[in-house]
Amino acid sequence: MAIPIYQADAFTDKLFGGNPAAICPLDSWLPDDIMQQIAKENNLAETAFFVKKGKGFLLRWFTPEYEIDLCGHATLASAHILFTELAYSDDTIHFETVKAGTLIVKKDGDKYSMDFPSRPPIPIEIPNGLQEALGGKQPVAILRSRDYFVVYENEDDILELGPRFCRPGKVRYCWHNSYRTW
Repeated sequence: MAIPIYQADAFTDKLFGGNPAAICPLDSWLPDDIMQQIAKENNLAETAFFVKKGKGFLLRWFTPEYEIDLCGHATLASAHILFTELAYSDDTIHFETVKAGTLIVKKDGDKYSMDFPSRPPIPIEIPNGLQEALGGKQPVAILRSRDYFVVYENEDDILELGPRFCRPGKVRYCWHNSYRTW
């Protein structure tokens, strides 16, 4: 099976700069496990796969570990490959995604713009183990959208944190940051 693959660096005008993403244009979707293996082989933060649909494209992103719901730099990199390598002639690309909705990338000269979906964080109760994992300091608030937002009173509270980075179920590999290198 031959699949074209491109690598594009988003957010830069310098070679080997920015944020790299692998881009795989497809005629039709491959099985999820194959796309996952391709992403693992690429070993970049994200590999984007797209399929033409009508006037737009279906788009999915995989990390080396799993499929994710939104990736801005790989979306912009996909648009760049369409515009520069695959002769897409319109100045606007519509990408349909499963969880992020429709993402629109517009070209203006050699620059691209994209509106991201809004994901306002909402207040939540502190998840079990989070406070301990951050070194025990009580946060002012915990918010969540796709990711957690931990709010502290001031910068000193943050500088005093001693996060513990542990592999789940592998406590013997736990590392404690006592150097406070922020």
